[in-house]
Amino acid sequence: MRAVTLKPGERVDDLLTGDLKIIQSDEVFRFSLDAVLLARFASVPSRGRILDLCSGNGIIPILLATRTPAPIDAVEIQERLCDMAERSVRLNGLENRIRILHEDLRSCHRVLGQGKYDLVTVNPPYLKACPDTSRNPHRALARHEIACTLKDVIAACSRLVKFGGRVAMVHRPARLAELMQLLRESRLEPKRLRFVHPRAGGEANMVLVEAVSGGGAELRVLPPLVVYDGNNEYCRELLDIYYGKAGELA
Repeated sequence: MRAVTLKPGERVDDLLTGDLKIIQSDEVFRFSLDAVLLARFASVPSRGRILDLCSGNGIIPILLATRTPAPIDAVEIQERLCDMAERSVRLNGLENRIRILHEDLRSCHRVLGQGKYDLVTVNPPYLKACPDTSRNPHRALARHEIACTLKDVIAACSRLVKFGGRVAMVHRPARLAELMQLLRESRLEPKRLRFVHPRAGGEANMVLVEAVSGGGAELRVLPPLVVYDGNNEYCRELLDIYYGKAGELA
């Protein structure tokens, strides 16, 4: 690990996978299970180019780097989070593989070009903007559709991914119908879908979706992923994901 300077309120956390570490702050942003699952769910190419949108502190690109030697770009609109992500990349010695860009996903194609990426991943804001959003502007931007809507996100994915390339994202089941409609309107055909349930017998609280640009209409609904077992501990599949034994989430 390389030495980096931490700023007030920041700390370095272990990622458990491959002895990786990440800079986090309770004041700004902390990654959660959805980012880890998306990084393991996406069909990652062994070559080509990868892009992560709404990248936050860089958690998804760092985890993707354990699955492929392909170069990874990451776009984040918040300058403070970009700075954290860049230092986390240096901390893990991944400067030659991951590039962090302080850009707006709605216009980043002007810098990155259109149709250049074999895989685009995105963990977007889940909630529509409303008057009582968090007083913390960093958390508000990460959680609510203030800087971009779901339609903006999918339009950006469609512009940036190659024909035949893949787009993988995580969202809330309550917005799945809207998500699927927007994907198909943008010529991104849903191909794989997996629901995530906190406990067996309970409703899903996350859904993982992967689409193919210009793909035919055929969707695989994978077995549900249950997070906690009967002892209120992570199930074996989750433990394997966190500790790197499972390189891919089927």
